[in-house]
Amino acid sequence: MDMKWFEDMEARIPRGEVRTRFAPSPTGYMHVGNLRTALYTYLIARKNNGKFILRIEDTDQGRLVEGATDVIYKTLADCGLTHDEGPDIGGPVGPYIQTERREIYGKYAELLLEKGGAYRCFCQKPENEEQESEAFKKHDNPCAHLTKEESDARAAAGEPFVIRQRIPHEGTTTFHDEIFGVITVPNDTLDENVLIKSDGLPTYNFANVIDDHLMGITHVVRGSEYLASTPKYNLLYEAFGWEVPKYVHCSPVMRDHHNKMSKRHGDPSYEDLIAQGYLTDAVLNYVALLGWSPGGEQEIYSLSELCEVFDTAGISKSPAIFDIEKLTYFNSEYIKALPPERFVELSEPYIRQNIKNPAINISLFAPLLQPRTDKLTDIPEKIDFFDELPDYGIELYTNKKSKTDAAVSLEMLNKALPVLEAIENWNEENIHSALVSLAETLGVKNAMLMWPVRISVAGKTVTPGGAIEICYILGKEETIRRMRVGIEKLSS
Repeated sequence: MDMKWFEDMEARIPRGEVRTRFAPSPTGYMHVGNLRTALYTYLIARKNNGKFILRIEDTDQGRLVEGATDVIYKTLADCGLTHDEGPDIGGPVGPYIQTERREIYGKYAELLLEKGGAYRCFCQKPENEEQESEAFKKHDNPCAHLTKEESDARAAAGEPFVIRQRIPHEGTTTFHDEIFGVITVPNDTLDENVLIKSDGLPTYNFANVIDDHLMGITHVVRGSEYLASTPKYNLLYEAFGWEVPKYVHCSPVMRDHHNKMSKRHGDPSYEDLIAQGYLTDAVLNYVALLGWSPGGEQEIYSLSELCEVFDTAGISKSPAIFDIEKLTYFNSEYIKALPPERFVELSEPYIRQNIKNPAINISLFAPLLQPRTDKLTDIPEKIDFFDELPDYGIELYTNKKSKTDAAVSLEMLNKALPVLEAIENWNEENIHSALVSLAETLGVKNAMLMWPVRISVAGKTVTPGGAIEICYILGKEETIRRMRVGIEKLSS
């Protein structure tokens, strides 16, 4: 065996710095739990002035989705989780796509066979994984007892085989997790999993250990469902004589107290949330707090602030429940904090869904919408009346608080119409002055006049902004036309 090759691989490993990795499978779906893993992995690296690495784990060919890698790249880029090494930018320990590392896994499998940490299994594959698990849990696989010569001869004769991990029959395996502490597992409860499949490709159980070592990964962040497999990973590290990284196992993100979030049940991915009108910064902030607490009262954090305050000690052992209402609250706070010009930029596509009239200046909507918008997708429904007056009933003119009914409203509109027609310079200040002065002249409260005007120009009771703002945006001609429609409705 060419040990020089292995020595050269060891020499390539970057050392003396924190190195983390996000290693998704390209399944086309970046769910909230995946995004949280990417975020925590990124934050650990940045907090420690280390490197954040992207690795694509595509050995499970049956789950691959075309274009899924692009989804991963786009999500990380949109969220500002910039990787320092990866398939698209390279790095000192590439390739960063597992199927391109096939030769590497084969050589390390051979080395593990030499060291006695694995054996070739020539048995027929059971029909399902459950049978396989039961068949080899107690180390009673006859192939484990083949001599090296017997195993080599059968492989040389072309007999198909897989390579399985050899688990010690007795004793325990102990590892430390940054969240769950010290965990000890009896070895006789561990399965002798397949490391290299019959097609020569590695399983996750083998590839991630080889890659994490060769890429110098110091902190492994993943879901707590991998806690049960971690003793087997430790045994692989020990068999090779390698240093074990720090483990950070995060409890799952749940839909409720009983069910994990999943695509199968229609739970939203990152892309779904963005399509539903949530801002990336709000999603990232909320996801950071799913199972992690910075301590104190502050909840709103920018990514740069998270890089400063993040500490794995704040990660909870308990599952986190995804609360869409809490995310919506975060989103509304982020929308309110946007610079007005940025809000106009983000909201324009949603405004244009319902505002087709080119005469309407959509930048005028920003002051009305920004303080009243929870999600960008709320916008079209809020402003649909601007493009076309809805067909409404006169019952909308009755409002107990404003002390109006159909008769009062008709009187108010008849009084207001000539006053608004007389305005030469159509702006908010002049509209406001004209209507407030009219209410004073009539001896009525402002609301008694403003409510009928608002209903006549909007055709609905809930609007962003009041009568004055709506009249201004609509323009004088359209405002007068709509008020006359209102008078006609109330007169018939």
